[in-house]
Amino acid sequence: MSQQQSMTARTGRDKQRYSESGERLVAGVVPLSADKTRVLLIQSSRRTAWVLPKGGWETDEATAADAAKREAWEEAGIHCVVTRDLGKILDTRGPKEVSSSSPKALYQFYQVRVEKEATEWPEKHKRGRQWMSYRDAKEQLKSRPELVQALERSEIVK
Repeated sequence: MSQQQSMTARTGRDKQRYSESGERLVAGVVPLSADKTRVLLIQSSRRTAWVLPKGGWETDEATAADAAKREAWEEAGIHCVVTRDLGKILDTRGPKEVSSSSPKALYQFYQVRVEKEATEWPEKHKRGRQWMSYRDAKEQLKSRPELVQALERSEIVK
């Protein structure tokens, strides 16, 4: 990401990338502390649950890693460095949970090292952030199997 980052979060899906089979391509991060003992979670946009920063990979972004770092900035207010590709994770939602406004997704997660936490960021008004241990994070993410899988693939101290 460039030194000067936008204070406006992207919205809408007009630039959204999709796989050949129609899944929405989503990029996300597992933000670890330098000693890998904690992970930074954010509140979902409705502040009802804790999640990992993630969002759509857009057509003007060269790589999924670029999209993941943008999402980390917009949602969590962090400057980060990708340290590991955690691979692709399939969406496990059933047909009744999928809709035109929430299509099946194919997730690509990256482990990142947090370099800096900003005091102001684009989605600060609608998301809190909190450092958690592996055990606490796994408990908070338990209703989202794809997020637990990303956490499990990371090098967090278990």
